[in-house]
Amino acid sequence: MFYKLNRLLYRCSLSGLGILNYESSKVSGEDVFLVKFLKGKGDVVVFDVGANIGSYTRAIHNASRNARIYAFEPHPATYKKLCENICDNNIELLNVAVGDAAGSLSLYDYELNDGSSHASLYKDVIENIHKAKAISHDVEVICLDQFSTMRAIEKITLLKIDTEGHELAVLKGAGELIGGGRIDAIHFEFNEMNVSSRTFFRDFWNSMPGYNFYRLLPNGMVEIDSYSPLFCEIFAYQNVVAIREDVSFV
Repeated sequence: MFYKLNRLLYRCSLSGLGILNYESSKVSGEDVFLVKFLKGKGDVVVFDVGANIGSYTRAIHNASRNARIYAFEPHPATYKKLCENICDNNIELLNVAVGDAAGSLSLYDYELNDGSSHASLYKDVIENIHKAKAISHDVEVICLDQFSTMRAIEKITLLKIDTEGHELAVLKGAGELIGGGRIDAIHFEFNEMNVSSRTFFRDFWNSMPGYNFYRLLPNGMVEIDSYSPLFCEIFAYQNVVAIREDVSFV
């Protein structure tokens, strides 16, 4: 009898918890977070993994003009657009995917809309979640531990990951950086694409010991103070930030 009302209340509740606020970076809370987190910080180094056409990269640059940014985007067509949109001496653009080991993988996108923001290393994302025919590209894959060693990068202020289901693999490839306390904060999406990669929120929780977890809200964020399947395993668009316990942030 009250199903429709309960469904509406559920949807409203999700929004209040920072879930399905996808309309813009302002509504998602990303804009506010970047400004607050990067304010007053010196020697800022940011990894933007899954940079797409550069919207997040530009937001980082606007929030911290002197930040050194490494933007990783594997899709050849999208990378071309990224290069057209971003040109700054403090920003390095890299046409590679990021994962848990160096090598090569197939990147899938829409056959009729190749170069979309939904490109994923999981064919299931295109064909089953988005119900479309997929096309593939062979892409180079690197891992962040090796990349940081090669570039002599000792500290990362912020690691952002938006890889359509491949986020956990990126973290596994940054295990030495995380374990060594060399990444201050990690911003990642958790959504229905994690069904395709069979990744639970618990996997993220366990992969970042010593970090406090938050969901972003339009004007702030709410702490996830303990793991609960009921409140954590919600496979819908949300921005999660994990901040190392010894990093001050108001």
